[in-house]
Order: sequence, then structure tokens, then C-alpha cells
Amino acid sequence: MTLEPERKDLMPGLQLIGAEWREASDARRLDVSDPASDGVFASVPDGTAVDARAATDAAHAAFPAWRAVPAKQRAQILKRWNDLVMAHQEDLGRLISREQGKPLAEGRGEVAYAASYIEWFAEEATRANGEIIPAPVTGRRMLALREPVGVVAAITPWNFPAAMIARKIAPALAAGCTVVCKPAEDTPLTSLALVKLAQEAGVPPGVLNIVTASRERTPEVVDAWLDDPRVRKITFTGSTPVGKHLARRSADTLKKLSLELGGNAPFIVFDDADIDAAVEGLMAAKFRNGGQTCVCPNRVFVQSRVHDAFVDKLAARVGALRVGPASDEGSQIGPMINARAVDKIERHVRDAVSRGARVVAGGKRLRDARCDGPNYYAPTVLVNADSTMECSCEETFGPVVPVTRFESEAEVIAAANETPFGLAAYFYSTDVKRIWRVADALESGIVGINEGALAAEAAPFGGVKESGYGREGSVHGLEDYMHIKYVCQGGLA
Repeated sequence: MTLEPERKDLMPGLQLIGAEWREASDARRLDVSDPASDGVFASVPDGTAVDARAATDAAHAAFPAWRAVPAKQRAQILKRWNDLVMAHQEDLGRLISREQGKPLAEGRGEVAYAASYIEWFAEEATRANGEIIPAPVTGRRMLALREPVGVVAAITPWNFPAAMIARKIAPALAAGCTVVCKPAEDTPLTSLALVKLAQEAGVPPGVLNIVTASRERTPEVVDAWLDDPRVRKITFTGSTPVGKHLARRSADTLKKLSLELGGNAPFIVFDDADIDAAVEGLMAAKFRNGGQTCVCPNRVFVQSRVHDAFVDKLAARVGALRVGPASDEGSQIGPMINARAVDKIERHVRDAVSRGARVVAGGKRLRDARCDGPNYYAPTVLVNADSTMECSCEETFGPVVPVTRFESEAEVIAAANETPFGLAAYFYSTDVKRIWRVADALESGIVGINEGALAAEAAPFGGVKESGYGREGSVHGLEDYMHIKYVCQGGLA
């Protein structure tokens, strides 16, 4: 099965600044590799601080006119963008799978997921209502108006190259902001294709700009935006250390920040749970994108009475997963994004085993006729995991399930919350009283109860503690791109 897009011009191989698709300022290029083989199949500009400043110039110049466009017209442009994205679902899905590695069915699904945010915020654009405040004295009118913050810098990760950029750009454009964005160096092609379709949908020149850059040059690109007072907001999805750096560097110009950072999600199975449903929920939550998601369960806690039965069922399901390249339609798990990712997974499993964990499924790299590349790792289940192991303290970001046995509700709540992170949490139970006790007690921005698939465009997505702040999606996602202006008119009596 080919992963080449039918529409070749969706791979422009250039970055968009203002109205121009252009090379980097010094013409240097960045290679893009297929994780399934590690072979280079495309290249994009390796942008510089000069390009980043030019993008800001364009976005700043375009902001006054774009903010003045009536919300209904901005909504119509976004709806056209949504339509174009869905019309090119197959080509975009192929691009995602080729540069990111996920199975093609997941690539297609990600395109639909990305489009759902564009459609949602197209509708929300016309609902950014202000407020009329009852005046405390006669002859006065008091209003609270919502206005766009200005130029937004969006920095996105590699694991969902379409969804993450759509989830940031769509609300920014809906609010009346202009955008400069930098996709991850591993997966720039999908982002460039989405920006090209936005341009075709009628987004005016300068309103949406994209700069691609290597890992080496990313700091200079982002620093150019951090140092520029014209950039009024940073929206970032990625690691907590990088998020903290952005927060510190943004302080000098007091930029508004939305930070969706690291996770260490617990998945709790109580002894009153529907075990079959819990296994299926864990499979959906953990193995989407090969475990390379910020909300996937990283620590699995199973109550003693059902522990062995749960592990047996889980190991059978995990052992049956089909691993292979996205070009094989039968693949359920693709390659990891790169060698660094596989090395980390291997290190976590090795550390767990050295500390007493036991492998009951997987536990090794894969290299055979089907998985003919260096970035494959077998879906893995470990038992006897505990809090001393690296896989319990760090995001593994791969298809590894460490299972810990627990006895009491109080014990597992304490263990689940014993982390600086608080993005997502999951638990399975049929006891209504327990459901509300546990949901209240978990320190997490997102809680799944008897459900493994959480994300939706209508729901607020974000974390607490060191998993960041701000929310994406939902009505709250638009608010993060606006500020409130209080207007008071007197002398009306």
C-alpha cells in the first residue's frame, strides 16, 4: 500500500511567511525520515531566527485587518478549511503515517480529529460574547468585551502532527489572532499541508505563518518569538522542562501561556470493575499511536482480587497485536518515532526487570521481515511494577504496560497522586459511591471513568500541577486566545 499523497503539491517543501512560500534565510534544508525504515524521503527548510522574525513581522502587520474581520466571516473561512481538510483526509492520513509512523487507519482518524477542532472553533467564533454589567450609578454603561490577544506563537509536537496544530491554530484564528507556528522537526510535512489548505480556504496572507526548523535551530527560532513583545501568547505542547523554560523566558514580556505538558497517567482497576471492559479500555487508551500520547496510561494499578485475571486477559490481547509499518494495512502498532524513543523504552523495561518486574508479554525490540527497521518495539506487559522503577516515574512514551497490585482504595489514590504530573487519570469501577469519591480525589485535569477514549473537541483538554495550565478545545479553548477589555461610559443621565 502506498503512502504517497495523490496531490503532490500538499508537500510544498517550503515554509510560509506572509504571502510567500520560501526557503530558509540561508537555504539550509532539514531531512524528513520515515520511522519505519529511517530512510529520508523529503526535506523542508531549516529555518532561522531571521525567518522567525520575518514571520512575526507578517503576523503583526496582518493583525489589525484580521481582528476587524467580522466573526461570521472568520467562521466561514474556518468552515472552508474544515471542508478542505476532510476532502483530503486520505492524502493527509498518508502524510501522517509516512512521517510519524502510526498505522494508516490511525492517520485517517487523526485527520478527522483535527478537523473536528477546526469545525468546533468555526462555530465558537460567533459566540465570543461580551457582557453588560449592571451599573452602580445612574447615567453609566459598563461593558466587558472579549478581544483577541494578538500574535500567537504555536509550538507543536510530533506525535499528532495534524491534531495538535489544528487544536491551536483554529481557536487563534477564530478569536481574531494571527499566528506564527513551528511544527516538530520530526513531522513538519503534515503541518505544512494543513497550512496550505488553510491558505486555499481563504486565510489572508500574514494571518498564518509557519517556520520549520531542526532540533539544532529550534531554540533560535523560538527565542526570536520569546524576545519579541509583539508576540503576545505562546501555546505549547511538549515536555515539562521545555514548558518551564518557555514560562521563564516569557516573563520578560508577560506573554499569555497555554502549556500542555508531560503526563504520568494512572489507570486503576477496582475489584468491582467489569474486567473485560477494563481490558478493552486500557487497550484503547494505552496502545493508540503505539503508546506515544501524553494521556496514555503510564502506571496501571489492579486490585489484588482481580489482578491475575486482568493480567491474563491483558497479556493475551497485547500478545495478539500486529506490529508493522503503516504501509501494511494490517498493522495495529507502528514503529516508534526514532531511535531515541526506542532506547528509552528499552531502558525502562531493563530497569524494571532489574528491580523485580517480570515480563509477561513482549519486552524486546523487533527486527524481522515484517518489522524491517530499527524503531520497532514489541507491545509489552510487566507485572510486579513499583514506584521505584523508571517506568513509574517517567513517561515511557511507548507500548509498555507496567502493572502494580494494590489492596485498598486509599492506598491506590495515594499512589496515583504521588507524581508531580496531573494530566489524565483513568479508573474502572461499578460502585457509584466509589466513582464519585475517586473522581474527586484524583489530582488530574482529565478523568476517564469506565472509558479509555477521552479526547473530544467539545471537552476542555489540559492538566494541573506540572502538566501545565490553560485548556484546549471546548468553550474554554477560545478564551485562552482572548483578553477582556472593560469599557465604562459615563455622562448618560
